[in-house]
Amino acid sequence: MAKEFRFPDVGEGIHEGKIVKWHIQQGDMVKADEILLDMETDKAVVEMPSPASGMILSMNFKEGDTVKVGDVLVTIGEAREMISSAGDIESAGYEEKKTGIGKQGGNVLKANIKTQPSMTSPFIGPGSGTNLPPLATPSTRALARELGIDLVAVRGTGPAGRITEADIRDAKEMMRMPQPLRPAAAVAKETMLENASEKKAFEKNAPERNASDKTPAIPTPLIEGDVSIPLTGIRKTIAERMTFSKTHIPHACGMDLVDVTELVALREKEKGKMASEGIKLTYLPFIIKAAVVALRKFPSFNAHFDESANTLIAKRAINIGLAVDTPDGLMVVVVKDADKKPMSAIAKEIEILAQEAREKKVKLDDIRGSTFTVTNVGSVGGMFSTPIINPPEVAIMGVHRIRDMPWVVDGKIAVRKLMGVSLCFDHRVVDGAIATEFMNVIKEHLEDPSLMLVDMI
Repeated sequence: MAKEFRFPDVGEGIHEGKIVKWHIQQGDMVKADEILLDMETDKAVVEMPSPASGMILSMNFKEGDTVKVGDVLVTIGEAREMISSAGDIESAGYEEKKTGIGKQGGNVLKANIKTQPSMTSPFIGPGSGTNLPPLATPSTRALARELGIDLVAVRGTGPAGRITEADIRDAKEMMRMPQPLRPAAAVAKETMLENASEKKAFEKNAPERNASDKTPAIPTPLIEGDVSIPLTGIRKTIAERMTFSKTHIPHACGMDLVDVTELVALREKEKGKMASEGIKLTYLPFIIKAAVVALRKFPSFNAHFDESANTLIAKRAINIGLAVDTPDGLMVVVVKDADKKPMSAIAKEIEILAQEAREKKVKLDDIRGSTFTVTNVGSVGGMFSTPIINPPEVAIMGVHRIRDMPWVVDGKIAVRKLMGVSLCFDHRVVDGAIATEFMNVIKEHLEDPSLMLVDMI
């Protein structure tokens, strides 16, 4: 039984992807879990494994094509298999619906199949078909050769667009009849209606927009020497998510300076030991551990806000998102269950995730599910910043460059190591007072790192 492998809904607001590379060709035999293609989403490049073993009966897109969630990537089945009815096609990785009870009392499952739009005639005209390989059985192909019919010029009426022998004979009859092809205007209208239908379906599943989202953009004229660079891939998604965040979330920000002199000394002491174990110790593991303490004390910060239900959802797991600077823009990778991992494990995980993000090799599971985000601006510079919240989270913390600055200690001015910290929060669900208390806990633990349980000490 043939299987349609559709681009699955991986969540995190991903609606489409671009095919970077096919690892198979039509007619190849594949095994279950064998990698079929590399797909670039707006967050990462991921490998798409085969859902079943069998022959690649059809490949519906080429490298460089953009694919929407739910589109059929390939059809997999038995060698020389003829797809006889829509009920024979199963949808891999897609929701199946129960349609009845079989003879043995078991549930009979039938998938939703997206067939090509019906036409007045299966014959379209030379050169007007798609660039995709036509889906037809060997006997149908033989008949087409015998009658001199180009399969590319035939619109299949069978399941999944399969060309049948009846389609071939109808196309031959149409060639003999002095009947004009369908008017170009009719074809254009049909295409327009299809596109409008797909757009409507997409918008129905997209996040609800308010009136401010529909404000028409002001066109910017180009003059000589200007270069127009469209936003694509990750950069496009960053623009969309940041716009959504700033137009939907009332941001408020608090800032403070943290005396991290003791933390700098501790890190210098321990980084050599960690390096001998192949681990690069940065300040981020300490910052994450301090954030974990604060998140436990103030669970309203370790939460998601559900706009549709106007509800704050306190999350059980503490998953810290880290904004990583990649060649294509910021990508948030996630350290899962940060409260349950030792400092050394967090340090190693950060190093691996950051490298995979820059190389576009990060797994989808490693970029979703964050409950609180930290963005490290310190590696670049800056004293303070106002980072934008990563929805549906309710807060984000920015940490900045550590500088030698004069500071009053026990009534005397001394040169200390100071780091700027910014906390931006959703003022719908968190007030300034509790946000200050939250940041004070983080500040306290960074200024006295002995308060944190560090397994390497």
